[in-house]
Amino acid sequence: MRRVLVIKLGALGDFVLAFGPFAAIRNHHPDAVVTLLTTAPFADLARRSPWFDAVLVDPRPRWWNLAAILRLARQLRGFDLVYDLQTSSRSTRYFRLAGRPAWSGIAAGSRFPHSNPGRDHMHTLERQRDQLSLAGITCFPTPDLSWLGGEVPAGVPEANAVLVPGAASHRPRKRWPVARFAELAKRLAAGGLTPLIVGTAGEAPLAAAIRAACPAALDLTGRTDLPAIAAIARRARVAIGNDTGPMHLAAAVGCRCVVLFSGDRDPNLTAPRGPGGTWPVLLREADLSDLSVERVAAALA
Repeated sequence: MRRVLVIKLGALGDFVLAFGPFAAIRNHHPDAVVTLLTTAPFADLARRSPWFDAVLVDPRPRWWNLAAILRLARQLRGFDLVYDLQTSSRSTRYFRLAGRPAWSGIAAGSRFPHSNPGRDHMHTLERQRDQLSLAGITCFPTPDLSWLGGEVPAGVPEANAVLVPGAASHRPRKRWPVARFAELAKRLAAGGLTPLIVGTAGEAPLAAAIRAACPAALDLTGRTDLPAIAAIARRARVAIGNDTGPMHLAAAVGCRCVVLFSGDRDPNLTAPRGPGGTWPVLLREADLSDLSVERVAAALA
């Protein structure tokens, strides 16, 4: 297999959970040219990693846009083997666009089908490992993430705790109330830890609400890219946050994590995982407004 393609398009958390499979594929094909097909938000992160010789960006064209579909088909052609780690309806359609090469996934006609009937009830990490084992990959080294790190913003103290109060804007039920984060921040500050609030620029109002209650907290929203978040988490004493991408990064680099889940997602399927597959502390309530500060504080202890 001289040319290998890996497909992973999903959200940040899903992308981070694929670090182990990425490393296993690279280890299994040391002499091949391994290419990743992903979406634009993760292309730079993939290029920093040691696992890929090339990174292609999937524009996710509309199916009625024939010109764009033909361009994508040209990108997908010429590979000896494809590992579809996305296994979505979209990525499964790429099997035909790619010219039906040797394929690991769920597309009809795959040479290495992931035919486990329980695949939809497995955590992403175990599901992808099971998929790769059926394609002949049996060695799963713990991925070296020493490359994953950026510049920590100036003024960040050593004794700190990361807070991740945001989550996908279209899924507000995944967010623990910001007033609870504010109360937790005060407790952390009283215990000698500086709360560091990370997130996108659009989550700055959440940071402002926390700082209004706890002026000792530092607002880093909109000031950190993904490698910087990883670097901050690597130095932090603990990270507390909702079920969202930065918590996956924090867990992956070995930060102690407390992850808050609503009833919208099953942590048994999608929770962040640490080095070697270790599990973080998981707290779940059907409605996160029912999760008390005392319970989260007790988890930190």
